Amino acid sequence: QVRLVESGGGLVQAGGSLRLSCVQSGRATNTYHMSWFRQAPGKEREIVAAIGRSGTAVYYADSVKGRFTISRGGARNTVYLQMNSLEPDDTAVYYCAADNQYYNGHTYSPEFWGQGTQVTVSS
Repeated sequence: QVRLVESGGGLVQAGGSLRLSCVQSGRATNTYHMSWFRQAPGKEREIVAAIGRSGTAVYYADSVKGRFTISRGGARNTVYLQMNSLEPDDTAVYYCAADNQYYNGHTYSPEFWGQGTQVTVSS
């Protein structure tokens, strides 16, 4: 069973930065494609960023392009989401996800999910 544990969420002022981390553990033998999702109150879950197994293929939602950066750690069992120039609209629960398939640009339902970490951006 794959376990994903997120950390790094918190309360930050608009314009500030946060760095989220997601650590993968468990008995899985392969390296997964990783992604970050978020869900704000009253809104549906949306994909924020995705990164391929090698760390070279990346995707960003239009709402975060130029502000967020997804990356893998050296051991490739950790994925980060660097969030800069945060806005109140970025307030949401952020979830780390893992899957054997890379995001296809249309629909995506990763197999494994973290518990989520709250990000709150105040104005």
